[in-house]
Amino acid sequence: MCGIVAASAHRDVTDILIAGLRAVEYRGYDSAGIAMQFNGSLQRQRIQGKVSVLENLLASHPVSGHCGIAHTRWATHGVPSDRNAHPMVSGERVALVHNGIIENHQELRDELRAAGCEFTSETDTEVMVHLVSAFMDQGADLFTAVKSAISRVQGAYAIAVVCAREPGVVVGARKGSPMVLGVGFNEHFLASDIHPLLPVTNRFIFLEDGDVVRIDAETYRVEDA
Repeated sequence: MCGIVAASAHRDVTDILIAGLRAVEYRGYDSAGIAMQFNGSLQRQRIQGKVSVLENLLASHPVSGHCGIAHTRWATHGVPSDRNAHPMVSGERVALVHNGIIENHQELRDELRAAGCEFTSETDTEVMVHLVSAFMDQGADLFTAVKSAISRVQGAYAIAVVCAREPGVVVGARKGSPMVLGVGFNEHFLASDIHPLLPVTNRFIFLEDGDVVRIDAETYRVEDA
């Protein structure tokens, strides 16, 4: 049982994301992490242990930004460890969090390795972030790259993705694992359920299987299967 929280706003959303992770601690997890867009780059911190351990890490290695993603992970592929904690990154420019299980991860991993991708974790999730990055290398924007990546994936997923070169944008998608869009005033959110978002909005759109969503601070767009 993993938890996802993502946000795009005109204010620092770090505290919103961490509070959101606390709200999904009931799901059970073994590690926690966060990735933020900041000045055209990505900042990431992740660690095995509870959200309180992540908060201690952030006290000495802070991150900040108006757009980011956060996650609590329950190990499926790969043992509980720092290097298997989400968010996963590709090339330090794309970061992704994922709930669910990718059934054809080994086939995709072999294909990506043959194309030159280097893997640093044992997770099926890392396959997803490298797939998104590969489609962006071919010229796709983040929304299109996510759609192309999920077309290659077999299994269940809810994902949230950010990219250093598209400030303020989060793209999400779901199939077989829940995701909700929170609509605020000049800020928008994604989460695995409404509980992390109740402090910031009371307006929700429950995404359906096959939906892909793009949010920034001002707008949202949902495209169905």
